[in-house]
Amino acid sequence: MSNLTMPSVLSFNRKLEPSDAVMHSGNWENIEKKEGWKPIELFDRRNRAVKSNFKQEVLNDEQELKKQIEEPNLSWGDDAALPSDSDTLKVSYSLRVLSGINKPSACNKQAYQDKFTEVIDAYIEEIGLNELAARYAYNIANGRFLWRNRVGAQDISIYVKHNSMEHDLVFDAYDYPLDQTTSNDNKILTLANIIEQGLSGKENVFIQIDAYVKLGNRQRVWPSQEMVLNIPKGEKSRHLFALDGNAAMHCEKIGNALRTIDDWQTGSDTPIAIEAYGSVTQSGVAYRSSNNDFKSLLKKWMDDKTVSNDEKHFVVAMLIRGGVFSEGE
Repeated sequence: MSNLTMPSVLSFNRKLEPSDAVMHSGNWENIEKKEGWKPIELFDRRNRAVKSNFKQEVLNDEQELKKQIEEPNLSWGDDAALPSDSDTLKVSYSLRVLSGINKPSACNKQAYQDKFTEVIDAYIEEIGLNELAARYAYNIANGRFLWRNRVGAQDISIYVKHNSMEHDLVFDAYDYPLDQTTSNDNKILTLANIIEQGLSGKENVFIQIDAYVKLGNRQRVWPSQEMVLNIPKGEKSRHLFALDGNAAMHCEKIGNALRTIDDWQTGSDTPIAIEAYGSVTQSGVAYRSSNNDFKSLLKKWMDDKTVSNDEKHFVVAMLIRGGVFSEGE
């Protein structure tokens, strides 16, 4: 039995590299055409709203509460929407799939690196990367990467281009429910095979993804929001992401959606994103905090202890995610 301690320097480069996604407007009947899709530009929205959030001491003081309720809640921020002559949002990005999951990008303990490579090579040989590749393919097909832009859409079509295919793979996103992670659909298996080729280093994989979302004329769309700190009072408080004036979504947000494949943990009824401790910031919960976190499972595996296939899938998915996992980090 091996008994290796975690190196003080250990990191992995991510293996799924999505680009930022740009947003265009057009009409559903034109989704087969390259022409006619216009960049969506941001615009200012200023509102006079009502205050609805008060500290407890204000709630306990009737006069102060009345005073603050009477004060207007002024808001100023970026916004984005389809124009009046367009009913469909187009979201476009590319994805590179990289190999080398069996080798850390940095490791200052050679014995650990040798054992790590041995363990991951055995996983690739005996179990394979098909299961993980199929889950990433599923999240492309279902349009999870659209986030709020997916909610309530009348129709969603996902077009996937790769140089090995004469024709695009076309998915109806609603055929692939968000509460699931896999499908035996032939198109999913085709895309999964392409992703697996990249992860295993059999070829350099570059994929183009175009999502068409029928929302309705003049409907709002949802680019990523920029994090701007220490905004002075009275200044614009909401800044949306744009590339050369074109509304866009961050690559990190796309990547989070693609890696939302962890249904091996038992705490959540729906898949969560691959994270070391299964953290879901929206709900303030860590679903992998009881010896089923990344470091605990990796140590068990490296020490030749019993680790289930599902636990191995999670560990390898974390390697694909990438990150710094040195001892004490």
